[in-house]
Order: sequence, then structure tokens, then C-alpha cells
Amino acid sequence: MLLSKLSQLLPCLLCKQAHAEHASVCLACWDSLPWQKQMIQRHELSCFIACHYAFPLQHIVHEFKDHAKLEYSKLLTACLLTMPKPKVQAIVPMPLATEKLLQRGFNQSLILAKQLAKAWQIPVWQPISRLHSPSQRGMNREERLQNVQALFYPNTTQCRYKHVLILDDVITTGASLMALKHNLIELGCTHIHALCLCDAAD
Repeated sequence: MLLSKLSQLLPCLLCKQAHAEHASVCLACWDSLPWQKQMIQRHELSCFIACHYAFPLQHIVHEFKDHAKLEYSKLLTACLLTMPKPKVQAIVPMPLATEKLLQRGFNQSLILAKQLAKAWQIPVWQPISRLHSPSQRGMNREERLQNVQALFYPNTTQCRYKHVLILDDVITTGASLMALKHNLIELGCTHIHALCLCDAAD
């Protein structure tokens, strides 16, 4: 309770002027986020999207994952929590290749998954690993699909959970989500939901 009251005395993480009232930001900044809050369809996958990949979320996500501004994680998790809790047993964060993990120092999807899992009181599960590949930024839909086909592989033979939620920060073509979904199906998962922070489709 005391920590909650003290946090409200801090300035808003975005405007730096008003007091933070919710998820480290003031209510005006919270209301002005580029909300999307809808289900979209990419390939054969339905995915709930919290926000459009537009200012200021575009800048915040970039600072969070590319410049390790982890103070934004509370705000980003709060955006994800605008989704009703799905009937799942575990959260599967989008895996990061070892090379990218060493370069960045953390998996941004795993950080968000842990905070979301804590709020929903369910475990984080990482049964799929990912090989290194060139960045997909700038690739078109067909190039992304080809690029991710063979990148994902199971790191276990045990399917601990049948109903899972895939979590990623940004969706564009949905190629990575589909590749991860196919691996989870092959492992034995039967009900797979998806949740992304932002939709960056052109």
C-alpha cells in the first residue's frame, strides 16, 4: 500500500509533468495511447492486439528492447492486461536466439511474460527454442515466411500444458507466431492463443 502511494508521487513516465496514477503514467497519457484492443487474423492464427505500433508505443517498445529501458515494462504489461484473461494453463513467450540474447542481454517477451504470469497466477513455459537468423526488419511477407520456417525447434519431448498463450511484443506478418504455433502443435498442444503488444502491419 505504501509503495503504491509513493509511486503515485512520481512524475508520469511519458509526459514527465503530471503524477503517475496508473502503470507509471498519468491517466491522460494512458488514455492517449494508440489503443487497438481487438482480435486480428494472420495466416491461420487469431491474435489479440493491445495497441497500434504508433507513437508513443513505437518509441517505448524500441527503447525497452533495443536500449534496455526496463522501466517501461510495467506500462507494457499493463497494456497487455487490458486483454481478458484467456483460459490457458501457461504463457509461452516468443523465444530469442542465443546470439540475439547475448547481444541484447535479455528476452523482452520473457520479461513481459513473467509479469503477465504473475498477474494471472499461471506459469511461464519455454518448450521451444530458436536458431539465429538475420533481422526480419524490412522483409516482406513472403521473405519472412521463408526465413522462419526452420528456425524453431522443440527443446523437450514433454508436453506439460495443452492450453497455452503465445506472447510476443510486436506482430507484423505473423510468420514467427505461426512457426511457433506449429511447433507447439507438434509437441502436443491442443488450444493455442496469441497475444501481442502492438500490431506493426503496413
